[in-house]
Amino acid sequence: MKYRLLSKEQFEALNKEFATFLATQEITKQDWELIKQNESDKVQRQLENFSDLVWEEVLGKTKYLEHYSADSINLFYCQPEQMERIVVRVEKKGVNLLDKEDFNWFIDNSNDKSIQYFKGTKPYTAPRNEEIFKLIEQGAVLADGKLFKAIHQILNSKK
Repeated sequence: MKYRLLSKEQFEALNKEFATFLATQEITKQDWELIKQNESDKVQRQLENFSDLVWEEVLGKTKYLEHYSADSINLFYCQPEQMERIVVRVEKKGVNLLDKEDFNWFIDNSNDKSIQYFKGTKPYTAPRNEEIFKLIEQGAVLADGKLFKAIHQILNSKK
């Protein structure tokens, strides 16, 4: 297995897609019921293959990721050949970026002296989707890119 098994909730949400996947394997609903009863290894293989297929599709479409901690935000722009990263570190006592009010303070005070910005780009050292998946497994979440673009603009205006 290349990635990880989808959760029970994810499988339930993708029930129709999984049925279509089984159909492409020429497995009917009746066949699937028999396989589930008698061939647990084949069930596991099908679940793994479907999970990898879903992950490949999701990761292939992923452009932006965000990872938050109490004192920093890591923003990633996942381009085809390289990843651009912006790190925002807040060194002001009592500010917790995981708290909505404190996060809003950061947005309203992005030029405060207690906020540091770091920016870098690196080519992928492993296949793109695998690197993105690793970041997700470490707590990054898919994002729309609005925060990345806004902070990127702030950094460009400071030049």
